[in-house]
Amino acid sequence: MPALMIAGTTSSAGKSSITTALCRILSKRGYSVAPFKAQNMSLNSYVTRDGKEIAIAQAIQAKAAGIEPDERMNPVLLKPKGDFVSQLIVMGVAVGDFTFDEYCNKVPKLRKVIEKAYTDLQREFDVVVIEGAGGIAEINLYDRDLSNIGMARMAKPAIIVVGDIDRGGVFASLYGSYLLLPEDVRRAVRGFLINRLRGKADILGSGIDKLEKLTGIRVIGVVPYAESIFSEDSLCIEEWNKDGVVGIVKLSRISNFTDFEPIRKVSRFVSLSDELDGIELLIVPGSKNTIKDLNLLKSTGMDEKIKNFSKNKPVIGICGGYQMLGMKIVDHGIEHSRTTVKGLGLLDVSTEFKTFSKICRKVKKRIVGEAVVLDRIKGEEVRGYEIHKGFSYISRNPIFEIEKEFEGCASDDGLVWGTYTHALFWNENIVKALSRYLDVKIKFSSFKDRIEKFARVVEENVDIDEIVRWIN
Repeated sequence: MPALMIAGTTSSAGKSSITTALCRILSKRGYSVAPFKAQNMSLNSYVTRDGKEIAIAQAIQAKAAGIEPDERMNPVLLKPKGDFVSQLIVMGVAVGDFTFDEYCNKVPKLRKVIEKAYTDLQREFDVVVIEGAGGIAEINLYDRDLSNIGMARMAKPAIIVVGDIDRGGVFASLYGSYLLLPEDVRRAVRGFLINRLRGKADILGSGIDKLEKLTGIRVIGVVPYAESIFSEDSLCIEEWNKDGVVGIVKLSRISNFTDFEPIRKVSRFVSLSDELDGIELLIVPGSKNTIKDLNLLKSTGMDEKIKNFSKNKPVIGICGGYQMLGMKIVDHGIEHSRTTVKGLGLLDVSTEFKTFSKICRKVKKRIVGEAVVLDRIKGEEVRGYEIHKGFSYISRNPIFEIEKEFEGCASDDGLVWGTYTHALFWNENIVKALSRYLDVKIKFSSFKDRIEKFARVVEENVDIDEIVRWIN
């Protein structure tokens, strides 16, 4: 059965969300469906049941299809670390840090890994829904492209090109992308999709007619602007609330900011130069380069702002943020040269980087410590996952128990606490406890709720029957 590919004219055009919705819709129509993205560049990742790391988008798409995520769905993941260096994860396992040129030298071998992963999925499922990367017409990358041109030629799918009208120029971007494609790939384009329309679709009529006459390709749907299932990449940060009472420090190498999607409506990102006025609770999130981001906190003065804030209001550190809040970080030459860096000193914990290998695991933890927000649900369990290098040594005040061991810790007054647990705020009991603490209403919605809601929007505005004909 032919595959289906969702490509875009740009990054953040809505490919991930549209792919997620189609995985859900096709699954509900009786097809066994698997998502696939050959190579993803993302700092938002997820740990599978087997302890493998993949992009969170493919994990959510798998959930939408009613299946368990696995590493075949995202065989190559790049996590940017800055200075043109990215961590390379192949089939769920981190293999090293590489420059762009070093990565390009690995493309031939990676293409073989991708082909095997895709072929395995194709044999196992009725339909593989492939997500492209960035813009499909990146003409400077055609010779080494894996996710767009590479997959189009490998899988020979029916291609839908998505354009984001909210960013403007949607007709030009769809037409230009189409014309710039190699001829063999252009022939595989079966439909255009216009995403994120604010207003009535009939205003687009003349433009759609012109585009269809110029290309011979039908616009199969116009999707209205709707709450996305999750932020697809860092560009989406700009769309978040600007005046929420929960502040999230916008680290230069921020990772897994999708951790905070469930509290998005009461949250805002705080730049390193910003003041903390109007914020009632501050979060220091994960980082792909903890030491560099810690040094940036110090050089911008944000470290002192956080310390002063913590005297009266809560500060929570997640993963790299947890490490920064501690006493010190000792790197044995894993992330940088051998060095010891003083932390913010708000938690009695020290971290060491001794090995390149990462801890990747799904977790279920019981709350045992005394800390703001958590104290309201002490004794209850939370679920999430851990993805981190380094080991943190806790001196006192642990907050979680997992498999008869302790994880995370709090300050003596309970105002500051940290943990390695990602997806903490995807636990309804945590969100309700936070809502009560802040005395603000936060309506909790799970990924499942968000998927169903957005899938309905897509089904109502896209010609799904036409898509089904392409894959039969």
